[in-house]
Amino acid sequence: MARSALITGATRGIGRSIALELAQKGYRLIVNGTKPELIDSLVHEIRQAGGIAVGICANIADPLEVTRMVEYGAAKYGSIDVLIHNAGNLRDRKCVEMTGEDWHSVLDVHLNGAFYCVQRVLPYMTEGGGDILLMTSTAGLSGSAGQLNYSAAKAGILGMVWTLAAELRGSRIRVNGIAPAALTDMTRPVIEHLAEKYARRQEPFPEFWKVGSAEDVARFVGDLLDQPEPELTGEVFGVNGRKITLWQKPSPFFSEDGAESFFSAWKR
Repeated sequence: MARSALITGATRGIGRSIALELAQKGYRLIVNGTKPELIDSLVHEIRQAGGIAVGICANIADPLEVTRMVEYGAAKYGSIDVLIHNAGNLRDRKCVEMTGEDWHSVLDVHLNGAFYCVQRVLPYMTEGGGDILLMTSTAGLSGSAGQLNYSAAKAGILGMVWTLAAELRGSRIRVNGIAPAALTDMTRPVIEHLAEKYARRQEPFPEFWKVGSAEDVARFVGDLLDQPEPELTGEVFGVNGRKITLWQKPSPFFSEDGAESFFSAWKR
């Protein structure tokens, strides 16, 4: 029987591309978003192409709505084999200007939403195992000025990936993170602003900001889910076009000779 997959934030950008990619691969989909008209359009497109999909409008930051969404999907297909938590939002400001609403809004969707989805999906994953993919970002891996809330949320996702991978290994449920670099509705304003800034300065546009497409990320997700190895878990992959980066889990540096020796070594 075909695998079933729940994709949050599926109506635009990377989430939409992942939904279309997995539909072509024969997955039975539960696609989530917050705008009914976009959900209906995506479900119609998938079905017109011969795919299988149902849509549900739910706010990922609301645990009751997540419960309703997961129970609906599980009742429809009998199980949920794959969870892809892609839903996201931005409230970019420097820390001194950031409001409490800015802070909580971003953490509620990215981090709390991931927890709600994972916890509620786990009872419906089959005995044969499953896959959980959580979207993180280079902002969570290395920080991003003006995005304290987003960076904190995405750094929290890393801890979830590593912890859940350890907890669920025995259940044959793989948990991996993806840090995408792609031109989407969320990233386009930032990239266009930077392009204009560097053009005014007559400086070359940094390679870091030359990103791939949402379709590139979707193809990688499809390829990752196709891999049969149960030990392929607890990893964080950067995806920028056809360039794939494996981010290494941080390893500690030890010094047994006190702070002076430690900082001397750190300076080197």
